[in-house]
Amino acid sequence: MFGIHDLTLFIISGLLLNVMPGPDNLLIMTRSATQGWRAGSAAALGIGAGTMVHVLAAALGLSALLSTSATAFTVVKWVGAAYIVYMGIGMLRAQRREEGDASASADAAALAQAAKPLAWRKIFFQGFLTNVLNPKVALFFLAFVPQFIGADSTSKPLAFIILGTIFNFNGMLYCHGLAIFTAFASARLNIKPLVSLWLNRTMGGLFLALGVRLALSEQR
Repeated sequence: MFGIHDLTLFIISGLLLNVMPGPDNLLIMTRSATQGWRAGSAAALGIGAGTMVHVLAAALGLSALLSTSATAFTVVKWVGAAYIVYMGIGMLRAQRREEGDASASADAAALAQAAKPLAWRKIFFQGFLTNVLNPKVALFFLAFVPQFIGADSTSKPLAFIILGTIFNFNGMLYCHGLAIFTAFASARLNIKPLVSLWLNRTMGGLFLALGVRLALSEQR
């Protein structure tokens, strides 16, 4: 239908690709571990919304600009890297400030403040921006999806949107599963507030590293 072929292989490949670690998975795990599965699901929904932006842009040919224009790719790359680094620095700065308060003989109050939940709306937009500002995602769809669309397809953009939606749906199943699993594991392990602080700090460092890696990446 619509020139789509090897759909089973596409689905399996997509699931395997979603399992690969990256800023999206890290964000879901961090929010789930510190605020519960609903926060992780909010991040997952934001990531899914960002993915659909990439799918529609690629289907309409807009993402082709990133693969042909070095300037467009560099601009999006630096904006995305800056946002990921900003998130990482935000995590690290929050921990330092709260730890300074704890040193003033108010450990319990400071740790409780550190665990103050972030609004789901903000978590959603974190997931959305983390995904939509990553030019590598756009290039991935341009390289991966067309392999499963026949040259004789009567409507290549429609076929692209269908495959992209399938990929995103399967990715959302995995992301929500990851959110629930991480939250369940955190509850079983009974993670203390102090451990939560160190978890946020570790994830902040990883976000910094991912942002630098994205900034240094080259157009392929």
